[in-house]
Amino acid sequence: MFTAVLRRRALQSSSLSFQLARCYASKSFPPHTVVTMPALSPTMTAGNIGTWQKKPGDAISPGDVLVEIETDKAQMDFEFQEEGVLAKILKDSGEKDVAVGNPIAVMIEEGGDPSVFESFTLEDAGGEKSATPPPKEEASESSEPAGTSSGTAPPAPKTESQPAPEETESSGGKLQSALDRIPNASAAAIRLAIETGVKITGLKGTGTGGQVTEADVKKASSGGAAPATGGSAAPAASYVDTPISSMRKTIANRLTESMNQNPHYFVAATVSVSKLLKLRQALNSQADGKFKLSVNDFLIKACGIACKKVPTVNSSWRDGFIRQFNNVDISVAVATPVGLMTPIVKSVEGLGLQSISEQVKDLGKRARDGKLKPEEYQGGTFTISNMGMNSAIDRFTAVINPPQAGILAVGTTKKVAVPVETEEGASIEWDDQIVVTASFDHKVVDGAVGGEWIKEFKKVVENPLELML
Repeated sequence: MFTAVLRRRALQSSSLSFQLARCYASKSFPPHTVVTMPALSPTMTAGNIGTWQKKPGDAISPGDVLVEIETDKAQMDFEFQEEGVLAKILKDSGEKDVAVGNPIAVMIEEGGDPSVFESFTLEDAGGEKSATPPPKEEASESSEPAGTSSGTAPPAPKTESQPAPEETESSGGKLQSALDRIPNASAAAIRLAIETGVKITGLKGTGTGGQVTEADVKKASSGGAAPATGGSAAPAASYVDTPISSMRKTIANRLTESMNQNPHYFVAATVSVSKLLKLRQALNSQADGKFKLSVNDFLIKACGIACKKVPTVNSSWRDGFIRQFNNVDISVAVATPVGLMTPIVKSVEGLGLQSISEQVKDLGKRARDGKLKPEEYQGGTFTISNMGMNSAIDRFTAVINPPQAGILAVGTTKKVAVPVETEEGASIEWDDQIVVTASFDHKVVDGAVGGEWIKEFKKVVENPLELML
């Protein structure tokens, strides 16, 4: 029997629903295996079909990717570890909200004839079922609350009449992100297309890389526009509707839940990073290319130290109790084309700066590529969100990532004039400073405790040699 697994990770049957069913005598079909939509995360109830990496008749070898599946968290590869032949695809690329357990393909043993399964249908595979809500289980230290809605279940059908939805063309390729849906056109061309009512997606661009230019829009509006009859033409639509992805639904549900159920309060502090920047420069200059530390690497380590000194912050609210964690697992906010991801650097309190830097770079790259494993982004005990690379952001506040009790928002570095008393009298020195704002869940962390955490964080950042201990 075939065994379905994620890339580089065998899935345990205790955490994932069984994904294969062996069939022998469905109508006149030879022995075959029905592949069903797997549950690739604890909160997944349905998924979207991405690009099929194999076509009917292709042989499957151990480790081959069968299909890409978009879950409520990320886009992941679905692999097989045994040999066989893909006989029939039951769900094409682009299919949305396929419930966990529903048939998606048919496999046969090597030597079998795939052509026999050309007439094989979903009904032959047992039919479809609607998505069910995820089971409510107590969240463990390595996962988010199982009762959290993934937002991937399709809405219940409404009885009242509704206008027929517009049909959209499917590329048959990889599921598009929000960035991919932006038309390849200049800003001037988009503006002119809106003014003239020209549908820019139907134009062939003459600019660099096939970009639609303003001249292309002018040509289309002058040569292809039919004269209006019976009065003035209706104004062109001045908006674009973007379909909501499973990941965007999850982000919306979880952050709305956080704001509604977690009483946020905020503690801000101005922190000098002049010594930290000098230490960073000295360490990088001696690295011989082996590593390159970022300011964020130091701040992640500082969060770990502060959480160990004020362990109440390293806790989460549970049903009937507060759980305080022994290890500090820092979730690092990463912007991706499809939304915010928070991969986890685990046991930060025991890691050196070089190890933290390497893990952050690796996790960040795989987060943007949609290649994170579930255990690499589910869980965490504290979060850091750094927008310091944007020089326009002095400070901001962040929404707590449930079930955690705190998150730190980091602004950009600014040079500030600081008065200094010397033997010659008062003078001015320039100090590199950042403004950090911590958001705490008042159910878990009292105001005085949150202030103590900020104090410890500020202390270790302004005396960065403590990070080396």
